[in-house]
Amino acid sequence: MDGTPPKAAAPLDLNRSAVSRYIQLATLFRHRIQQGVWKTGSQIPTVDELAAECGVARATIRQALDQLHQEGLIERFRAKGTFVRQPPQEQLWCSVETDWSGLLRSREGANIEILADEPRRDGALIPDSIGTPAPFYRHLRRRHWRDGQAFLLADVYLDERLSPKVTPEDLRSKTALKLVAGIPGVKITEAKQVLTIGAADVETAAALNVPLNAPVAIVHRAAVDETGTLVLMAHGVYRGDLVKLEVKLK
Repeated sequence: MDGTPPKAAAPLDLNRSAVSRYIQLATLFRHRIQQGVWKTGSQIPTVDELAAECGVARATIRQALDQLHQEGLIERFRAKGTFVRQPPQEQLWCSVETDWSGLLRSREGANIEILADEPRRDGALIPDSIGTPAPFYRHLRRRHWRDGQAFLLADVYLDERLSPKVTPEDLRSKTALKLVAGIPGVKITEAKQVLTIGAADVETAAALNVPLNAPVAIVHRAAVDETGTLVLMAHGVYRGDLVKLEVKLK
């Protein structure tokens, strides 16, 4: 099993923008490196595999990878493949902190659609986060809707050992951290939330029905139990025009 994310609910539509296809794909692949889907030092899928996934010619994939190579993000080795060299340099000017209740709070009225449900995801393959990875995770891709409009695309990784304690109704109604917060016997001792501002890649644009490069809010959430195990990790992309960040100052 490699680091390739699950298929999007809608196929990649590279004709929805005047931006060249290879630039759209370079943005998509760059986001995979930023999000840790393609980890530093890991081998990425082959040109043939990426061409099949994205529905484009191999030459277009090569152009996109050339862009990442010029940026120093990937490195190619003859007869071995292409590897992630380093993530894009992070330019962090400020951060926002909140409390546990803020992490759990969500507005009522949202419907959650399950786009993919993959059992036994190897813990070594999920994006890096806090705590010690569990042996396996249940990987869910979910899309959140309100008033007929999709506003959030999220990948959720739940410790496989906790999966039997989560009902199908929980998966369709609870936000990521609420999935573990309500499980009897699970004590969360550490949690974090990181929010960054970015632009929609072609995959996100198709899933949330927004223009390519539209502003989005990218939120990474993680929770660790009393044994130090990362029991939940979630990576969500929100439509930028539907997000309000509210923080209580103490």
